Amino acid sequence: MSESKTIVVMRHGKAEQIGATDFERRLTERGRADAAAAGRWMAAQGIAPQAALVSAAVRTQETWLAVAAGAEWDLVAEIDEGLYAAGTDSVLDRLREVPAAHTSAILIGHNPTMASVAAVLDDGEGDPEIGTGLILDFPTSALAVFSFSGAWADLSEVSARLVGYFVGRGESAE
Repeated sequence: MSESKTIVVMRHGKAEQIGATDFERRLTERGRADAAAAGRWMAAQGIAPQAALVSAAVRTQETWLAVAAGAEWDLVAEIDEGLYAAGTDSVLDRLREVPAAHTSAILIGHNPTMASVAAVLDDGEGDPEIGTGLILDFPTSALAVFSFSGAWADLSEVSARLVGYFVGRGESAE
């Protein structure tokens, strides 16, 4: 049996409503605070990803920086332009490319894709209370944590167990 892997699927923090383009929208103060709170929560859970896959949009990159600062991680993210408009299948394909030696990865992107990825990965065998939160809502700064036993290349729908769900809500002036 392969070593257990941890997968974190996260939606970016709250972003400004209008930017020069959608791609260039920045996080609000609340978005940065919420993302940092999500990072602190992950660190408290002992989550320390070895790979970070982040959409190239400004708000997802800023989310990563706030998450990493909150968790006190020094991992450099892989900024992926394809994740900006990727659908569920493309995101799963990208996760299958995580290096075999890595046992944990975080993915930061956009809805509705992040909620869809979290929903399709779930094997339904995790804590039902956690699953209910995931099914009901996947707001900004939400993250779902999965455990997966197998090679990254074998990751498929309904193949990972939901072991955590958290919505970052930090302190801010907004």
